[in-house]
Amino acid sequence: MAYKIEQIEGIGPVFALKLTEAGVNTTSSLLESCGSPKDRQALSSRTGISAEQLLKWANHADLMRISGIGRQFAELLEASGVDTVMELKHRVPENLAARMAEVNARKRLCRVSPGAAAVSKWIAQAARLEAAIRY
Repeated sequence: MAYKIEQIEGIGPVFALKLTEAGVNTTSSLLESCGSPKDRQALSSRTGISAEQLLKWANHADLMRISGIGRQFAELLEASGVDTVMELKHRVPENLAARMAEVNARKRLCRVSPGAAAVSKWIAQAARLEAAIRY
């Protein structure tokens, strides 16, 4: 599912305008524009946004391809050590859910932490997806 670019945590009006002017206005178009280091560098040159920041946002967009993962859960997953769909598919649901609850208790990134059942569904979806980002 594609979201408006502003749905990614950290992309406010200023960055959204820069990205939109470069033709990037959805999470899908961000993934397409940031798929490789060369792509990220090209978009960085056009927008003035660092390639590192673009990669962080692309990682969030990658996670948001999973049904049930929005901006807050993408941020929580990253804080819990899961940056991409390819990393997510190798996790143990119970362990990841526990880690997310621990991180969320400390950082308060979401109102509630997802349970193991929800995380298990995310992992199953991740297993069916192709890699969208190259490093």
